[in-house]
Amino acid sequence: MTFRTRGRVVAAALLAAALSGASLSAQAAPPVPPTPFDIPFPAGVACEFALLVTIAPSAHTVQKVFTDADGNTVRTIQAGRGSALTFTRVATGDAVSLKSNGFSTQQSFNPDGSYAVVNTGHTVILISEQEDPEGASTTLYTGRVTFTATADDVFTITGSSGRTRDICAELD
Repeated sequence: MTFRTRGRVVAAALLAAALSGASLSAQAAPPVPPTPFDIPFPAGVACEFALLVTIAPSAHTVQKVFTDADGNTVRTIQAGRGSALTFTRVATGDAVSLKSNGFSTQQSFNPDGSYAVVNTGHTVILISEQEDPEGASTTLYTGRVTFTATADDVFTITGSSGRTRDICAELD
């Protein structure tokens, strides 16, 4: 599947970072969980209806950044416990909550600005109706999901294995 992300790239990137536990470094002191926050999505962006995603980030993650000889980031690895999430259908108040679960994310960056991602564990991916003619979706992948993105924001899911859970259908 190929999707053009355009203006939603920033919101999706914020959500992806939060869902994957954000890039918090390991610390000697006990971790202090970051403050929960909300991201509203209008109808047609994450589901066919307006959706509010409440994210309670986890402080239990580590990240390793790999650079080339020029200092450019060429690869990152994040792992740990992801964020607890609540998906709320704005019109009805109905909600689905997901507890914080384990994850790992490996990103490989190319000189042309494109990148490839391999996620294992629990990953939520949001697709808008503008990106997929079949309609907007919010899907929890449990297992492995891989995707690539070009420098001009064309996003392609290249594979998945394991279970999927349709969050929008649960709130419909």
